[in-house]
Amino acid sequence: MHGATTVEQVNERLFDEGLFGVPEEERAERIAANAPLAVRMRPRTLDEVVGQGHLLGPGAPLRRLVEGSSPASVMLYGPPGTGKTTLATLVSQATGRRFAALSALSAGVKEVRAVIDEARRRLVRSGESTVLFIDEVHRFSKTQQDALLGAVEDRIVLLVAATTENPFFSVVAPLLSRSLVLQLRPLGDDDVRALVRRAVADERGLAGAITVDQDAEDHLVRLAGGDARRALTALEAAADAVAPGGSLDLATLEATVDRAAVRYDRQGDQHYDVTSAFIKSIRGSDVDAALHYLARMIEAGEDPRFIARRLVIHASEDVGMADPTALQTAVAAAQAVQLIGLPECALNLAHATVHLATAPKSNAVTTAIGAAMTDVRRGAVGTVPAHLRDGHYVGAEQLGHAKGYRYPHNVPEGVLTQQYPPDDLVGRDYYEPTGRGTERYIAERLPKLRRVIRGQE
Repeated sequence: MHGATTVEQVNERLFDEGLFGVPEEERAERIAANAPLAVRMRPRTLDEVVGQGHLLGPGAPLRRLVEGSSPASVMLYGPPGTGKTTLATLVSQATGRRFAALSALSAGVKEVRAVIDEARRRLVRSGESTVLFIDEVHRFSKTQQDALLGAVEDRIVLLVAATTENPFFSVVAPLLSRSLVLQLRPLGDDDVRALVRRAVADERGLAGAITVDQDAEDHLVRLAGGDARRALTALEAAADAVAPGGSLDLATLEATVDRAAVRYDRQGDQHYDVTSAFIKSIRGSDVDAALHYLARMIEAGEDPRFIARRLVIHASEDVGMADPTALQTAVAAAQAVQLIGLPECALNLAHATVHLATAPKSNAVTTAIGAAMTDVRRGAVGTVPAHLRDGHYVGAEQLGHAKGYRYPHNVPEGVLTQQYPPDDLVGRDYYEPTGRGTERYIAERLPKLRRVIRGQE
């Protein structure tokens, strides 16, 4: 019959009501005990939070928010595992407000409006305010973000939004202007070490069932990369392989945890930050740093074609004529990426990276075209000299096109006096070679070429 309650639904309701002999407190304990270690060890008070001292010190904005003395909505921006969700929960608990949570991965405009409507009813009915926590807010569309504006501005909700991506790239300006942006930093090694030791000893964690060797602990800290969740997840996985009363050594840890997960959102600021560091390391001739960032991009699943394109651009932008073969190597690597693909093309990308990083550097090509384009944009174009114009079509001779043109190959040196630029740009120098690499030979030859062409000798 339509609308009938199924046996499964009845059983589920009875279970939820504690009628199967499992009190609510015990059910909560069972659920908590089955949660991942990182969840069980989530700080319950502000004093348990490690790191983020710049936001949690006396009078700091986040501490004032947690303690209930600041009514501002906030954007918590930082890498994974730095405590964004924990801090949002503490804000709600410490201020006595109702806590509502949405994930941008699953919630739509309908869910956002439903939470806001409920928050408005509670505020009007009993004066109870609501903390609305939105995880991964950068994944909300513009429409979804716009749906929050009125409620945030009128303080129907106190918004605590978490994002791993730079909010200035991914959050609409009106919402940003109504929120305080607080940047969380990756946890330091000492912070991660303290969390690992707490998880080993605490009753909520491993309760002292095992110990951790120093070298294994050091490796957990390295694996974390500033991410508490990553360290605790690795610890939990490795602890399962150790008998009660035993000790987790480095070999067991390495066998259990294959490698650190180096991941970032290829559309977000981590993508841009690592790419920027890669190019700047090549420009700075630090081949080892460049290879490190290349490895990070490859391990993160970056499109190798994107990496190859950046290398081709860099070959002209920062090496240029100081080593004319750099562009050839970069283009060859890009072609190899198309032909071979990953994982083998990592060798070709590394080949090009090493060549470009160790090559002599010159940005003379970049500054030359930049100066020329600036002149063109400001209107310094002028008329093409008549003797350089196309003389191959009927009537060109009557117009005087190509008349008087001197063919350079007719003289032994292959260079002769002749005006090439428009009248207004005669004598304008764009390309200024450096004295580095192959460009030093060009720097010696170019002044003589210019003197001959301009009839100065």
